Amino acid sequence: MQKTIMIENTAQGYLELLRARGIKYFFGNAGTDFASLVDAFAKFAAEGKESPQPITVPHEFCAVSMAHGYYMITGHPQVVMVHVIVGTANASGAIMNAARADVPILFTAGRTPLTEAGFTGSRNVSIHWAQESFDQGSLVREFVKWDYELRNFAQLETVVDRALAIAMTEPRGPVYLTLPREVLAETQEELTISTVQRQQVPGPLSPDPTQVGEVARHIAQAEFPLIITAAAGRKPQTVEALIAFAESFAIPVVVGASNMYLNFPTSHPLHLGFDTAAYLPNADVVLVVDSDVPWFPAAVTPKKTARIIQLGADPLYSRYPVRGYPVDIALSGDPTTTLRLLTQALAPYQGAAQEEIRSRFEMSQKEHDRQRQAWRDQAEAAKAEKPIQPAWLSACINQVKDAETILVNEYDLMSTQVDLTVPGSFFGNSPAAALRWGIGAALGAKLAAPEKTVIATVGDGSYIFSVPTACHFVSSAYALPILVVIFNNQCWGAVRHATRSVHPQGWAVKTNHFPFSELSPSPAYEMICQAYGGYGERVEEPSEVLPALQRALRVVKAERRQAVLNVICKHP
Repeated sequence: MQKTIMIENTAQGYLELLRARGIKYFFGNAGTDFASLVDAFAKFAAEGKESPQPITVPHEFCAVSMAHGYYMITGHPQVVMVHVIVGTANASGAIMNAARADVPILFTAGRTPLTEAGFTGSRNVSIHWAQESFDQGSLVREFVKWDYELRNFAQLETVVDRALAIAMTEPRGPVYLTLPREVLAETQEELTISTVQRQQVPGPLSPDPTQVGEVARHIAQAEFPLIITAAAGRKPQTVEALIAFAESFAIPVVVGASNMYLNFPTSHPLHLGFDTAAYLPNADVVLVVDSDVPWFPAAVTPKKTARIIQLGADPLYSRYPVRGYPVDIALSGDPTTTLRLLTQALAPYQGAAQEEIRSRFEMSQKEHDRQRQAWRDQAEAAKAEKPIQPAWLSACINQVKDAETILVNEYDLMSTQVDLTVPGSFFGNSPAAALRWGIGAALGAKLAAPEKTVIATVGDGSYIFSVPTACHFVSSAYALPILVVIFNNQCWGAVRHATRSVHPQGWAVKTNHFPFSELSPSPAYEMICQAYGGYGERVEEPSEVLPALQRALRVVKAERRQAVLNVICKHP
């Protein structure tokens, strides 16, 4: 079926099409290329049309990160628009994050006007010459699945539907569409579109049944099978499927380096922590589920006789230039579907393996309990240390969170100190690790789940990178109260750790002089939040960590104001 809508120009038609496709929000940082869209949104407001709702985000990286965070909660594709190539440049790191995290975003940008005169929207300010590039899409082409420039009104529905469909097709990811100002401003009378998206997203990928049977046979015959994952929790139903599969044959689960989600409940006896090096050397069958970096080859490798199976929509990570992990079986398919099929394929082997399954489960339970006690001891030992230890701060955050809390972590929250049992309650940074993602993603998560309490944990470097004035503006302007906890160690910890790792006996270590790594003097970050009407507090005493968290959360929950805790942590 089709419907016809009366419009005045292409920009109005574009918004009507997004509205028809279920787009709820339009994240943007505007420039001169937005003129027709600004006018179209004003028309929508006058007519009482509430979607897509424009969200003004005063920095492009934050805008894309908000879309990223919103998608993590809802699973729905998002739309972002920035100002021509300069806005694209500012957002490019966030697009890298989205690409490596398989996040579908219709990332759009205006294009410098094509013409110097003669059309509505032709060039009329000096920047329109200097801001034009020969190939605007080339700036992000390596990290988007598709890019195109809208050439004319007639192709609007085809182009937008194709963009959304490609973004949502597995493996998902961002696409890029440029919108010339003259095309947006071109006079139109009506828009006739299909009432449903004409380019539908393909269904879940199903693995080869022969390979499923082969993998099940290898696991059934294994003495020490091991599951490694990092992104199985991308979809909550995959977590359920992974639990059922692991329990069916008592297979221990370790979460690898790129920990982006709650992939497996940390309280489960088969959860053996976050250090694959501790268990990989003994494994005879290793099932890698949606994990780009299952181990560090420079530090540990599986034994040569081990069977390595990699499972995912793209188990070879074809967009990574170099990734040399062995793959004896590449099991290509939707992880939820594939894990369910593997569980079914293992069922016939269970009867003969009952004693082995029971024994392996008991061994895992003992190791799980030993780990947790060691982690508790670590927090207990750190609780009186000053400056504050990250382990103690993380343990305190664990105490104040509840079943309605969403944690968004950019590096510093220690996974060993946090109990995670509810799928969709924890999100970590993308494997691309472009800094400044955390706070924007937390704001997007809060927009998607306003009833939840959202806590963002970041380092002081991440906080600086996040353009905090833009983030706090968005929180205030759109009533999105979140708690930001800054693990403030006054340095780039990753730079210092890398230097020590590469040159353990080098000059930097011998002289304790690490250029480019210091972030001193450390300002009063909490005051930036206060400038936007929020609550800010500096915390230096370990005994004050828990009370400060409780005070800040009361502000967030009861007063509906944002809060920042600037926690002074131990310098590495």
